[in-house]
Amino acid sequence: MPRYVGLDVHKHFIEAYLIDEQGKQLHRCRVAVTRESIQTFAAKCLQPSDQVVMEATTNTWEVTELILPRVAKVAIANPLKVKAIAEAKTKTDKVDAEVLAQLFRCDFLPEVWIPDKKTRLLREMCARRAALVADQTRIKNRIQSLLAQRLIPIPVRVLFNGHGRNWLSHLELSTEDRAVIDGYLRILDQIESEEISLQKASTQLSYDNEQIRLLMTLPGVGPAGAQALYAALGDWKRFKDGAHAASYLGLTPSTRQSADHCYHGSITKAGNSLARWLLTQAARQVTPHPGPLGVFFRRIQKRKNYNVAAVATARKLVTIAFLMLKNNEPYRYSLPGPTQRKLSAFRVEATGRRRPKSKLRLPMQRREPGTRVQSIPSLDEVYLSENLPPITKAEALPRGEQRMLQQMGIDHLPQRLQTVQTRTYRSTKTAHAQKRKHL
Repeated sequence: MPRYVGLDVHKHFIEAYLIDEQGKQLHRCRVAVTRESIQTFAAKCLQPSDQVVMEATTNTWEVTELILPRVAKVAIANPLKVKAIAEAKTKTDKVDAEVLAQLFRCDFLPEVWIPDKKTRLLREMCARRAALVADQTRIKNRIQSLLAQRLIPIPVRVLFNGHGRNWLSHLELSTEDRAVIDGYLRILDQIESEEISLQKASTQLSYDNEQIRLLMTLPGVGPAGAQALYAALGDWKRFKDGAHAASYLGLTPSTRQSADHCYHGSITKAGNSLARWLLTQAARQVTPHPGPLGVFFRRIQKRKNYNVAAVATARKLVTIAFLMLKNNEPYRYSLPGPTQRKLSAFRVEATGRRRPKSKLRLPMQRREPGTRVQSIPSLDEVYLSENLPPITKAEALPRGEQRMLQQMGIDHLPQRLQTVQTRTYRSTKTAHAQKRKHL
C-alpha cells in the first residue's frame, strides 16, 4: 500500500508528514537540513513504495537527489499554484506539509518538471554569469556617477574600452577620488576575469550539444541566449507546441475573464526570468533583419510600439525555436555572414579549432583597379561547415510558408540565402582619390 509523504523544506529544517492511502496520519517529524540527517530520515522512515512531495525552493534539488533512490517517486510542486489551491487561515509548517501530502494523495498537486543534473548545472552557470554582468554594470554606473558628481565631462564615447580606460587612468583627481576610482577598477577587472572564465566553461560544456548550436542560428541569439533558452526549456518534448513553450516562459498575455467580460493584459512573466529577458534583448536585434522576423517586428512596431513589438517578437522566437528543435533544422532565414562569424567564434572558444577560410568562402579577387570582390558562402555551406543539419530547400518549402513569404514581399529571400553571393569592396585610398577628383 503506497504512502504519501509531504515535506515542507526550509533552510535549516524539514517538516515531514506521512499519511496512508485513506489520508490518515501515520508519522510526523522534523529533520535538520544536513546530508546526514536527510539520509538517516530516508533510511528509517521511508519505504520503497512511498511517494514524496515538496515545493520548489532553493535547496529542493539537493534534497531530491538524497531521497529519490529510496522511494518510488518524488514530485515537486509549484508553490504559487499550491497557494492558490490550498489557501488557509491557519498556516504553519505542519499544516503546509499535511496539505502537500493530501493534495498529492488526491491527485490535485500542480507538479513541475524535474530537470536532470546537467540542465541544472547549465541553469546555475547562466544565472551566475548574468549576476556577474549585473555586477559589472553596477560598478561602471558608480564610476560614472562619481565623475558626474565632480562635474567631470567624459570626452570618450565608450569609457570602459582600451581608450576610455587609458583616459580614466591619467585623469587628474584628488587623492580620495583616485583611491575610489582605482578600487572600483580593480573590482571591475576581477569581475570581468571571472565572467570570462565562466563563459569559457559554459561554452565548453554546451558546445557538444547540437540543439544549443541550432538555437544560435536564430537572429540576435548568441551563446548566452541559446544556453539560457535551452536550460529553461529543458526537455522540450514535454510541450505540446511552441505556444505552450512561450507560455511556460511567461511570454503570453494574461487573461481575466468573467461572464461576458474578457480582458487581455500584459504578459504573465511566469517561468525563467533570465531566459525571458535575453529573448527580449535578442528580439531588439532583429529590427533591421530582412527575414520574416524583421518584417514581423517592423509591422508590430508600426501598429503598436517598440516595446510591444520586442515582446511579440520574443514570443515568436520561442515558437520558432520549438519547431527548430522538433524538426532538427537550423533557422532558414539567417544571414550567412553574421551566422558564420557567430558559430565560428563559439567553436574557437570551445575547442580552439580554426577551419581554413577556403572551406567557407572563396578568397578575395581583384577586378577593377582599387576594388575587391569577395564571395559570401550560402547558408547551406555555413551550416555544413559547422556540422549542422541542412535546411529545407526554397522549392520544397510548405505552401503556407511560401504564401506567408509572398504576403511579406520577401518570397525571393530563401533562394538568395541559399546561393553564393558576391560583394564588391572599394579600397579607402581609391574612394578618397575619387572624392578629391570630384572636388
